[in-house]
Amino acid sequence: MSKKKLLLISNSTMAGKPYLEWPKQFIADFLNKHKVKEVVFVPYAGVNLSDESLEESYNVYEQRVAAVYAELGFKLKSVHRSENPVELMRSAEAVAVGGGNTFHLVGKMHETGIMEVIKERVEAGMPFMGWSAGANVACPTLKTTNDMPIYEPGSFGALSLVPFQINPHYLDANPEGHGGETRQQRIEEFLAVNRGTKVVGLREASMLLVEGKTIKLLGSRNLRLFEFGKEAVEYVSGSDMSFLFNK
Repeated sequence: MSKKKLLLISNSTMAGKPYLEWPKQFIADFLNKHKVKEVVFVPYAGVNLSDESLEESYNVYEQRVAAVYAELGFKLKSVHRSENPVELMRSAEAVAVGGGNTFHLVGKMHETGIMEVIKERVEAGMPFMGWSAGANVACPTLKTTNDMPIYEPGSFGALSLVPFQINPHYLDANPEGHGGETRQQRIEEFLAVNRGTKVVGLREASMLLVEGKTIKLLGSRNLRLFEFGKEAVEYVSGSDMSFLFNK
């Protein structure tokens, strides 16, 4: 019987709103339900040009997220401060994986050894939440990210906590004068090569709540589901998406 507890969020910020404001109540409800007091944060997607170093980027990211979690009554500490990231993850109550660059995130998760231990702990019941790149990393691979490959990870393989792929920040728009591929066309390219995989176009202001073998679409936007050789299908907020566990 599956013990998974996942909150997979498309985005952290909405235009005109503070950081993590829109999913804040969902995060609080998720952590309170599972009686979590302290969360271990994975900041490796945070790559900021304005910071003096990557270490400083992680520090700034940790502070930003910790401030929001403190408002909700939860403690947060970042894995980048630990001398033994694997052991920290082995003892964590819950994990949160922040958004940013998915290639850098996956690379560092493999290099530090936390990829395997997070997977092991989450499958045993540890609550997991991630937004943007942090939602993408819950999938089998990073191949449906929107990010530029600024870093070469040892593997594109991710956590495989769900059997489908997520495309966070999914956009329907095709700007006037734009001659490149739309997001849908990019996903269709992926499906042409990976024909047995489903891809969830997770629009901003939406998320997936996974509890065991059940999946529910939360938030205020529809989800778009892509499969090879089929028309894309829209699902409204509140939909039971548990069938996504069926291969």
